[in-house]
Amino acid sequence: MPDFWRASGYDLLDRREDGTLGITDAFIAAYLARPEMAPVAESCAAERALHGALLAEPRRMVTPVNLVAIRDRDARENYGVFVRFRDWLVKHETAERAYHALFQAGGVPFPPLFVDQLAAVILRGMLEGVEDPFRARAAELLYRTQKVTIEDGVILAADEETVAMYAKTGGLGSLGRLVVEAGTRPRSVELDVLTAENAAGYWARSDRLDTVLDLSFARAGIDALSRVLEAWVRHFLGAEVSIQPVQQIRDERWAWHVGLDAEATAILNDMYNGTAVDEARMYRVLSLFRLEFRDPAAMLARVAGRPVYLAMAMDGEQRLRLKPQNLLVNLPLAVPA
Repeated sequence: MPDFWRASGYDLLDRREDGTLGITDAFIAAYLARPEMAPVAESCAAERALHGALLAEPRRMVTPVNLVAIRDRDARENYGVFVRFRDWLVKHETAERAYHALFQAGGVPFPPLFVDQLAAVILRGMLEGVEDPFRARAAELLYRTQKVTIEDGVILAADEETVAMYAKTGGLGSLGRLVVEAGTRPRSVELDVLTAENAAGYWARSDRLDTVLDLSFARAGIDALSRVLEAWVRHFLGAEVSIQPVQQIRDERWAWHVGLDAEATAILNDMYNGTAVDEARMYRVLSLFRLEFRDPAAMLARVAGRPVYLAMAMDGEQRLRLKPQNLLVNLPLAVPA
């Protein structure tokens, strides 16, 4: 299987026998190469010295004195966040434990970018050896916001940042941006919908984030997402579950549900409580799912053997922003992980 998601940092981590990813100095140091961290021409001597020292020894202690010495306020704040995040990674030893602990801390203490990067590298490890490009593309939904288009009942999801970039440049990069600023319409560039015929090409272009996933009911994309969500639960919680898309919920004994995003959570809560959900909000629901535990004994006794209903929905601006952590903290486990 070709390599993919090279920018995730997966190759810098230590893959352990249990499949988890151990934090390494190389992985920590990679953050120092990011534009927010790398010194620029205006960087002061203290900033350059700290950057060099951390590159040489990524786990070295950084004191408030080191940070105060940095003249630029933005740079000073960036280093402060980096050090706190680095210490969080080191404390939890693996990417999985660091990620899971974020949602047990009473509020995520880091910017969303750090959370998404952790999710990406964990998913990359989970997908090692998987040969289905639809699953890899579906996994992008767990850490990348999607822009949704619905045409004649077909639900298409494209990476939001990629869509925005193409809208500004026509896919021509800096040249396209100059053309747009000059008032000339650039040539139209359409993103490719992933199909059985072109799916093999996904691997080579995976870091471009420029393929579109069909999430319509009974299509390969929604099935692939279901399999990724199953693997996510198994990887973190050790629970074997089956997840299948459904078109509606008809269950007089509806016992438990989990929204896969904020919009879906609110809609499911209203449906469960008998609160009317108007047509405009229901239109935002892109898919419903039925989750079943292979072993009912793994569930809370009062709901053991009952299905868990899931939903994902776009917001009012047709954005889909999944929160996969909801599956880690809101499932009815007999013994919380």
